[in-house]
Amino acid sequence: MKRRDFIRQLGLTAGGAILIPVGLSGCVVAPPSKPQAKAKPVPAAPVAMVDSPLSYGNPLQRPHAAGDGTPRMIVVFLRGAVDGLNVVVPHGDHNYYKARPGIAVSRPGTQNGAIDLTGYFGLHPALQALQPYWDDGRLAFVHASGSPDMSRSHFEAQDYMETGTPGQHNTRDGWMNRMLGVMPASSSPMQALTLGESVPRILTGRAVVANMPTGRDATRPTLIDRADVSQAYAELYAQDAVLGKSYRDGISARKELMADASSSEQKMANNGAPLPNGLSIDTARLGRLMRSNPDIRLGFVAVGGWDTHTNQGNGNGQLANRLRPLADGLTTLARELGPAFNDTVIVVMSEFGRTFRENGNGGTDHGHGNVMWLLGGNVRGRTIHGAWPGIDDKSLNEGRDLAITTDFRSVLATLAEKHMRIGDPAMQKLFPQYGAGNPHALNLLV
Repeated sequence: MKRRDFIRQLGLTAGGAILIPVGLSGCVVAPPSKPQAKAKPVPAAPVAMVDSPLSYGNPLQRPHAAGDGTPRMIVVFLRGAVDGLNVVVPHGDHNYYKARPGIAVSRPGTQNGAIDLTGYFGLHPALQALQPYWDDGRLAFVHASGSPDMSRSHFEAQDYMETGTPGQHNTRDGWMNRMLGVMPASSSPMQALTLGESVPRILTGRAVVANMPTGRDATRPTLIDRADVSQAYAELYAQDAVLGKSYRDGISARKELMADASSSEQKMANNGAPLPNGLSIDTARLGRLMRSNPDIRLGFVAVGGWDTHTNQGNGNGQLANRLRPLADGLTTLARELGPAFNDTVIVVMSEFGRTFRENGNGGTDHGHGNVMWLLGGNVRGRTIHGAWPGIDDKSLNEGRDLAITTDFRSVLATLAEKHMRIGDPAMQKLFPQYGAGNPHALNLLV
């Protein structure tokens, strides 16, 4: 069989990249990057200090949490644009209830009412499982955050957030893959793990990334586990130094991941009882893998279903039905990380927010400003970080959306520098449009 036919038969070529089955499914090794065309700079949104008088909350001053000292970051991407105004609810503002007579989450103390956080902001009642993390100072939010680009396209906005270059269409790699290139060197080829059948945009690039399928079949053997297929690939790439190394690194990463998965599955909590349904199945596995293997520094999972144009609901309904298993998945992830949670920051983000006013179908449309979530042992929690722009008519973006006062890159750059220990010289590589004029001043960590 010819080499080209062999690859085509296995379905392992797509989009100019070479898909090598590593991890529990595959990894992408991109061709060498071409020089990027110079794009028109996108002005950054103003950055607000956490100790601004416009910040809300009562942060706990805790000593450094006791972990193994290996910094980790996990990104949970909510695809579809979650309604941040119904996640962290400004229940202290009458404008919120005036604009959303049918879908506003009711005030704290009422049926299906918000869980009060600060006296002005409250948490959607479906996120009650996360309240203990807020109470003990391990959960925080950055409200009125997002991308300075004004796109209301899901595809474009997600692409900009995953590449970290708003407004620039030709960025070839994702910011998490670039982070792999600037983190301290490791002898292990497996430093990043994503859940899903393919490597997402945020992790696409030159560095090796392991991925595993979601659901209960994630640890089943795949085609690459067959000795004849593995040997065929070894021979295929033996004559190419670059691809050969990528393949060997990929296979090594796969062996590590399979070994970790097998040993973890045998030590499931609750005396071997099955994992919870839904997202928790995957986040439990991710948490155990990252706990047992400190070489895995970055994790990623995407969750869909947030494009609530109709029947969004308030304290219950469609949005609540999405938020409840999300909260369960996040708490499962935190629990299964074990002591490693104390050195992990979990970032929950979405491509943009939704309109301030509800539409005629009991939902909301594509908006602008949103809320980012931060969960972890070293998070400066029990705080709504950033500057709140207000939601009266004169304060809304284009008269319809929550305005953005904190660029999402400010949050990520702060975590990269202060938590992942990436020095300033590398920050320009990580977020190339976000330079010295945008200091990473958010006080997000203890």
